[in-house]
Amino acid sequence: MLVLSRQKEETIMIGDDVEITIVDIRGDKVRLGITAPPHIPVHRKEVYEAIQRENRASANLRPDEIPRVGSLAKRREKPAKEPPAKEPPAKEPPTKPDETSH
Repeated sequence: MLVLSRQKEETIMIGDDVEITIVDIRGDKVRLGITAPPHIPVHRKEVYEAIQRENRASANLRPDEIPRVGSLAKRREKPAKEPPAKEPPAKEPPTKPDETSH
């Protein structure tokens, strides 16, 4: 494991695409800001492990246990239609003061 020391607002680069910045340090907590391309998932480790468990459990399903897309689509509720947005009344152009009233 590589161990680095960083201070607030300092950054660590992982490859060319992942940037980790120390955002804040409070007591024994460090807040990190992570910038990564959308194709690179970023999760806390406990979330990552839960996703892996779910993926393994899904891989063990029998074909008859997997819902068909068509049956899921039928159960979905249709979203309520929103009424059309009302347009604000058109503003009349300001009138010029009468030049003869001076």
